[in-house]
Amino acid sequence: MLLNNNISMVRKNFSVGVRIEHKQSMINESQYGNITKLHLPPAEYKLAYHNDERSCYTFCMCPGGEVIASSSNQEAIVTNGMSEYMRDKENANAALLVNVLTTDFTGTDPLAGVTFQEELEHHAYILGGSNNNAPVQRVEDYLNNQPSTKIGGIIPSYKPGYTLTNLNELFPDYINKTLKEGIIYFDKKIKGFANSDAILTGVETRSSSPVTITRDANLECNLEGIYPCGEGAGYAGGITTAAIDGIKVLLLLLFL
Repeated sequence: MLLNNNISMVRKNFSVGVRIEHKQSMINESQYGNITKLHLPPAEYKLAYHNDERSCYTFCMCPGGEVIASSSNQEAIVTNGMSEYMRDKENANAALLVNVLTTDFTGTDPLAGVTFQEELEHHAYILGGSNNNAPVQRVEDYLNNQPSTKIGGIIPSYKPGYTLTNLNELFPDYINKTLKEGIIYFDKKIKGFANSDAILTGVETRSSSPVTITRDANLECNLEGIYPCGEGAGYAGGITTAAIDGIKVLLLLLFL
């Protein structure tokens, strides 16, 4: 709607991937060891891997949490993660993402990344059985490019349900390649990260906006009186930075 009303915007880099789930007890032992007598909170992690072309990284890690449904369109699957206050559920989860570049798309359409997101989300819906189940795969099967036929020691937390499938069919080769390299590399940092029974749930596509609504030095877009800000406008990558960007716009308007 904004583009159709001549508001200027451009493509920006963003990331897509999956949610990965492990036993929280495994993450605790990897981060803390198994001999501490201290009363420590559920452990967290933050990991990054870089090859010559792409990066794979974890984002929004949720200790003792669950993978949740976050779709905003019909016939689409979008995942996110959350932890309740006690962080006491059995699984840990995190987004496992690979960067997507503006040069990955041909043409000049500023919404090419949005279209890519929507296609992934709809494909995830179909892989999940076209019934709002999420497509799920064991890490071992994903690394070997074979459909999962069973669940092992880690039970997917996604509701309303899940469907075993092959997530290699969901992503382009460059994303699968970097995700697999990242999983194997992260296992060197957290013993058990590449556990055969670890669960991958698709698809995580909304970590940041694939477009930026351009604005000038006064934070105003090309149409007078409109001040794009926050995550959806392409000026933040998270809740806190989106709020800060909104405050910046408010303060500027107060003192204009």
